[in-house]
Amino acid sequence: MSTKLPDPDPSPRSALELELGVELNALLSASRALTERSAAAFHPELQPAAFHIARWLYAYGPAKPSAVAEAVGMDRSSTSHLIGWMKRLGLVESRPDPSDRRAVLLSLSPTGEAQVLAALDLRGAAFSARLRGWSEEDLQTFTALLHRFNAG
Repeated sequence: MSTKLPDPDPSPRSALELELGVELNALLSASRALTERSAAAFHPELQPAAFHIARWLYAYGPAKPSAVAEAVGMDRSSTSHLIGWMKRLGLVESRPDPSDRRAVLLSLSPTGEAQVLAALDLRGAAFSARLRGWSEEDLQTFTALLHRFNAG
């Protein structure tokens, strides 16, 4: 018994769009797997979401916990829980916000920053390995097409 549904539009264009969908799904799956490995390299005891918080703090610098939660698309409770773990592990520090002494600003500790850099190096090496052997023209074309797709 076949589980494949018949294609309602067997045109060449439809077939190409389906092939593109397969390739995009493969790209997204590979990206998720690499994120999981990067998160484990950041700290094996933490959930991958902690790596998203750390990457955001690395990219944007000190911020209030509520701003971090909003930026990474997590609820405040989950973010607070992860930040607590990250503090206990010495990866994140907090200090009073100079503009509002009742609030705190979070930042990566030197250890946290070093761990983020190590995890990002892992990602970069994996990315470079996939592109090894590509010509500059191929890279330009692929980049331009992805930009066009993402802008759509």
